[in-house]
Amino acid sequence: MSTRRTRKTTPPVSALFLDIGGILLTNGWDTDDRAAAVKTFGLDAEETEQRHHLNFETHELGKLSLDEYLRRVIFYEPRAFSMEDFTAFMQSRSKPYPDMLAYVRELKARHRLKIFAVSNEGRELTVYRIGKFKLGEFMDCFVSSCFVHLRKPDAEIYRLALDLAAVPPAEVVCIDDRSLFVEVAEAAGLRGICHTDCAATRKELGKMGLIL
Repeated sequence: MSTRRTRKTTPPVSALFLDIGGILLTNGWDTDDRAAAVKTFGLDAEETEQRHHLNFETHELGKLSLDEYLRRVIFYEPRAFSMEDFTAFMQSRSKPYPDMLAYVRELKARHRLKIFAVSNEGRELTVYRIGKFKLGEFMDCFVSSCFVHLRKPDAEIYRLALDLAAVPPAEVVCIDDRSLFVEVAEAAGLRGICHTDCAATRKELGKMGLIL
């Protein structure tokens, strides 16, 4: 008696969960940005970093406004510059990755994908970046840490995004530039890509049937 082997088929991709910083745009407020601020505004590097690390997670979780964060980290003593000056500097550090922005727009149009942002970012910079770079034109939902009060690598943020997308985990590809976050997403049942550049990510998505 012969037995037939059933072939497992991989479900088609119906949604992408994307980080914003490091994928579509530069990071909002990373180590290089803070080093540039220290140089530009003549800050104490060690004190700035220490205060940043004590406060930034709370800010990213939406429990501390940008003004409150800046008062604790920068304006705890009199400065020769204003909070508006410093905020404008923070905003100026955000730059687009045009190749990825164009690619994701094309993917959505061609394959009718749901595109969700799953990111760790403070509210004010998130709102600024969504508007400045017109992310709302092609992204369906922003599951940002400041909006949902969950922060990667907490797996709950991916489960929430799945609930909002109403898509099975196997039909979702999570794209992030941090390997730990990709691993957490994969443990939750999603497919993952650790992003290095547009060409590499394009190749990996092509293997999954997302061809332009």
